Amino acid sequence: QVQLVESGGGLAQAGGSLRLSCAASGRSFSAYAMGWFRQAPGKDREYVAAISWNGSNTSYVDSVKGRFIISRDNAKHTVSLQMNSLKPDDTAVYFCAAGVGGGPTMVVVTPHSYDYWGQGTQVTVYS
Repeated sequence: QVQLVESGGGLAQAGGSLRLSCAASGRSFSAYAMGWFRQAPGKDREYVAAISWNGSNTSYVDSVKGRFIISRDNAKHTVSLQMNSLKPDDTAVYFCAAGVGGGPTMVVVTPHSYDYWGQGTQVTVYS
């Protein structure tokens, strides 16, 4: 069992930055693939970024490539999402997710492949 708690959301001006963090409790954090998803009002949950067990591989949705960076610290049981050059379209509730992925270097991009989800943190970007 893994519990996930996100933090770091808030209000930001377009072009600004925010850093989201996700703290995981439970055992074997280093054996979970981690991901960030987001859901804007009236829209489906959308994949944003993912990182493999050992942090060697990352993946991003095209709309955030070059602006967002996902990272993890297995010793501290945390995963972060550094969001730069924010746009109003980035406004959403952001969710952290953990999944027992296929291996230490595999990234997981589909929501149904994740086993545990946080409650979400609101990010609002204004122009």
